[in-house]
Amino acid sequence: MKKKNKKVIVALLTGKGINSLKDKNTLPVLGKPLMAYPATVAKKSKLVTHYYVSSDSDRILNIGEKLGYKKIKEPKIKAQSNHRHIDSLLFALGKMKEDEVIPDILVVLLANSVSIKKFWLEDCIRQIIKDDSISAVVPVVLQLDKHPYRAKKIGRDGFLEPFFDFGGKNISTNRQDLEPSYFLCHNFWALNMKNSIYSTNGHAPWKFMGSKAKPYIIKKSIDVHERDDLNDSIRWLKNYGDR
Repeated sequence: MKKKNKKVIVALLTGKGINSLKDKNTLPVLGKPLMAYPATVAKKSKLVTHYYVSSDSDRILNIGEKLGYKKIKEPKIKAQSNHRHIDSLLFALGKMKEDEVIPDILVVLLANSVSIKKFWLEDCIRQIIKDDSISAVVPVVLQLDKHPYRAKKIGRDGFLEPFFDFGGKNISTNRQDLEPSYFLCHNFWALNMKNSIYSTNGHAPWKFMGSKAKPYIIKKSIDVHERDDLNDSIRWLKNYGDR
C-alpha cells in the first residue's frame, strides 16, 4: 500500500498592487487574468494541501479567492521600493499560523508568470520530500549571453569596469568557454520551511532560500514587467503550457 504524504504543503500566490506595468498581475492573457495561470496549475496538484493568496491589492485577492485561494490582506504598499518579497512571505506565514496552518513546504507562486507546469511543481516538491536536507528547489535557466563575467558597471569616473577583480586572469570573450551560468526564474519556488525562510546563512540576495537551494533546470521562463512580455507569455503558453 502506497504511503500517503502527510506533510503540510502550502501554495502561496503573491503579487503586489503597485508595478511598473499597471495592474500587470491581472491583465488578460488569452482571456484569463495573468495570475490565473500559476494559480490554476497549482490547484491541480494533489500534493498541495492549502492555498493562500497574499497581496495589498483587493483586485488580486478577489481573483485569487475565486480561484480557490484564501485571502491574506497585506498592508498597502506606497512604492515599489518599499516592498521586499521576504516581507510578504513572513507576513503571510504569520496569518497562516493564526489559522493553525504551519507549512512543512511552502510553494511560492509569483502572480506575474505563466511559466509553470504541474509536473515541474510536483517534481520540486517531491525532491524536498525525498531529501529533507534540501532548503529549496527552484527553477533556473541557462544563460550564457548574460554571464556575470560579461557584465559591466559604470565606475565613478564614468567609464565601464567589471564587477569582479579577475586578478590579471585572462577571461575568454567567447561565451562557450565560460563556466555555465544559471539565472533564477521568477515563476515559483519550493521552500523547505525547516531550513529556508528563517535561515541566516542563505545565499544573497535570496537568503530566504537557505544555503542548499537545488536548481531545477528549465529551458525558458517569462515574468511580466512590460507589455511585450505579455506576447511572450502567450507564445510560451501555446508552445509549452499544460494542455
